[in-house]
Amino acid sequence: MLTRREWLAAVAASAAPMPELCTRSAVELAALLRAKKVSALEVLDAHLKRIEDINPKLNAIVTLVPELAHEAAKRADESAAKGRFLGPLHGLPIAHKDLQDTKGIRTTYGSPIYKDNVPGRSTLAVERIQRAGAITIGKTNVPEFGAGSHTFNPVFGATKNPYDINKTCGGSSGGAAVAVATRMLPFADGSDTGGSLRNPASFCSVVGFRNSPGRVPRWPAATGWNTLSVTGTIARTTDDLAMLLAAMAGPDPRVPLSIHEPGSIFARPLPRDFSNVRVAWCPEFAGLPFAKSVLEVINGQRKTVASMKVLLEDAKFDIARDEDESFKVFRYLNTMQARAANVAQHRSLIKKTILDEYDAALKMTSQDIVAADVARSRMYARFGQFMERYEFLLLPTTQVPPFEITTEYVTEIEGVKMENYIDWMKSCWYITLTGHPAISVPAGFTKDGLPIGLQIVGRHHDDFGVLQFAHAFEQARGPIASPPL
Repeated sequence: MLTRREWLAAVAASAAPMPELCTRSAVELAALLRAKKVSALEVLDAHLKRIEDINPKLNAIVTLVPELAHEAAKRADESAAKGRFLGPLHGLPIAHKDLQDTKGIRTTYGSPIYKDNVPGRSTLAVERIQRAGAITIGKTNVPEFGAGSHTFNPVFGATKNPYDINKTCGGSSGGAAVAVATRMLPFADGSDTGGSLRNPASFCSVVGFRNSPGRVPRWPAATGWNTLSVTGTIARTTDDLAMLLAAMAGPDPRVPLSIHEPGSIFARPLPRDFSNVRVAWCPEFAGLPFAKSVLEVINGQRKTVASMKVLLEDAKFDIARDEDESFKVFRYLNTMQARAANVAQHRSLIKKTILDEYDAALKMTSQDIVAADVARSRMYARFGQFMERYEFLLLPTTQVPPFEITTEYVTEIEGVKMENYIDWMKSCWYITLTGHPAISVPAGFTKDGLPIGLQIVGRHHDDFGVLQFAHAFEQARGPIASPPL
């Protein structure tokens, strides 16, 4: 295994020049396409060249469909030549998370059970992105069935961190985060249950947004009342992210949790004056253990937040044991519902951590489920009251920096043992429990050069406010280092 210094030297010696169009933001590319200064085919080919040069080193994009993409780009250019643009994402390339069904394009969910699966329909999120004019070029890598915040599976293997290929990129939207960070894509879709958008965003120094449940309706879905899982967005900046979210968001009559606001609300300008807005500063949220290297980076950004002229207050919010357990109850129930047929027919092809959750769900009683519902409701009420005083809560996205790619999951943080394979991500899934929108934005790097994210949590359904605050933090923080690729 190469040391980090050896790998950086090898990268410097072998790096191919990046196509100029890949250096542009999604917003800039969209403007160039609208002004007809560049064609969709040119944008596509630049990104395909970047993928050819970079993806073999990282394994972020696992299914590539250049022929289909070229056909779509040609149609986009023909339409533009007639003065008709397909939508706000006209001509922008995108790859979809390999948990999202894509009509006519292989979708494996990272499982050998589905290694040759080609869906006959796409999810609503994919349909909306394509209707907005984006060009689908393939799929991004995930953990098996999206379980766990480390992207590896028996179909495609592991996706490597672009800042250190010996480290994990996080997950489950790990392939998406790596592809965006390395400019193989201008942006990407993803999903988040216990941190699957926020964790890889933190580990790869990009922006990952867990929007409110129902903001991007999940369809098809067997259960319409699942508030743990959301479909969301990853980009390099909040401006790019907001543009993609505007195309994906908006109500759908088939989805009971749909928020009845149009996606166009995210097309509004993000700049805002945050003077005298009360903000909770909580680097050691809920008494959780955090690696010292994480806290060093996060605490180093306190002065950046203060420069935004907010009213920054040290704050504390605790989670009770039964509230902690409630997340696992609902997660296990979701696993049982989603994987019942797979376990019945292919148990030997499913990884142990998923089977453990499935078996735990089978042992639950009705009393367990009722108690979890009561505990979560109590916690939600307390958090809502907490957020009456504060418009935003700030805490680390992850409790640890990116860890070794050969490690399946973190078992200990600063001497504190983890009970199971997701406990090292409580800083994310505690926020999931609240149902509030949360975003991870790059905060800097450890002394070893590993990315750390700042998590910004907003009030109930204030997704736009979270984007505005994240945007203001980006401006105050200044430019962040790109991966050495």
